[in-house]
Amino acid sequence: MVCGGFACSKNALCALNVVYMLVGLLLIGVAAWGKGLGLVSSIHIIGGVIAVGVFLLLIAVAGLVGAVNHHQVLLFFYMIILGLVFIFQFGISCSCLAINRSKQTDVINASWWVMSNNTRHELERSFDCCGLFNLTTLYQDDPSCNAICKNRSSTCQMCGEKFLKHSDEALKILGGVGLFFSFTEILGVWLAMRFRNQKDPRANPSAFL
Repeated sequence: MVCGGFACSKNALCALNVVYMLVGLLLIGVAAWGKGLGLVSSIHIIGGVIAVGVFLLLIAVAGLVGAVNHHQVLLFFYMIILGLVFIFQFGISCSCLAINRSKQTDVINASWWVMSNNTRHELERSFDCCGLFNLTTLYQDDPSCNAICKNRSSTCQMCGEKFLKHSDEALKILGGVGLFFSFTEILGVWLAMRFRNQKDPRANPSAFL
């Protein structure tokens, strides 16, 4: 059987969806691990990552069932949903890679002031810093800043600089990984479309719609 045949298309689509299932389980596992170790305290972040993992898992299961059974309806909806996910993910990934340092500074500055005091103090303790950008001196004099650096020296590094460093790295990783997976989704749509229009050589040809 040549690679463009029915069996090859079926096996390739099944393998791609198995990879999606593993990625979905990995996202759920990483979110649970981060919550268990206390690395991420925000329930919204945890819930978002788990929701993405479950959504990807459901799409992968639908694609796998459709590929194994050559189910026309499941494959059709799989193509539509995966195509929409590609458009959304491609746009988000390009935005992550395109955002510059100035925009990141504006976002961090705006987010800092809508946080509660407890959240700000938790971030200062986690990142071992006080204040944000040119407001450092104000926060170093603030006894509510309980960063470890205050006990070691009279000055602490600005939280904004640390946030910028981490956000820049995170945006590049998220943008790169998201862009890579968006092209695998195009491959999935193409494979599903190709496989959906192929005839099963073991089936009755007259039964093919």
